[in-house]
Amino acid sequence: MTQGPAPRPLSDAAVSDLLAKQRFGTLATVKQSGHPHLTTMLYTWDPETRVVRLSTTADRVKAKHLRRDLRAALHVQGGDVWSFAVAEGSAEVSEVTTVPGDAVGRELLAMIPPAARPENEHAFLAQQVAERRLVIRLHAERLYGTALDING
Repeated sequence: MTQGPAPRPLSDAAVSDLLAKQRFGTLATVKQSGHPHLTTMLYTWDPETRVVRLSTTADRVKAKHLRRDLRAALHVQGGDVWSFAVAEGSAEVSEVTTVPGDAVGRELLAMIPPAARPENEHAFLAQQVAERRLVIRLHAERLYGTALDING
């Protein structure tokens, strides 16, 4: 019986590229029990600062977890089931946006790709306030991932 190819580790640059290509990933936070809490999230990746930004509301469990334990990771699926990227590090939870157009609201707006920006920015910013939105900033201290090269 022949063994197939082994997964190859991705370089930091390749992991960063994969993070930049995707928009959805699985955020892992730490429950009080020590078990992981996993949730699918829309995110943005800034390769220059190595920061993952995620939008959530103040009452979500992930925000509560991160206020208690800053350790988190984002897992992103590659182009096939054999590849993935992970950004792992410490997160910070912003204040809740409270006034349309405040710094947190502007950061939330900046997370939207230019082509998808809302026509009425003020309405968007007011909605973020009404939803009690905030930004989770995951500072990637470690990047890792693998790919499996299969032809055919």
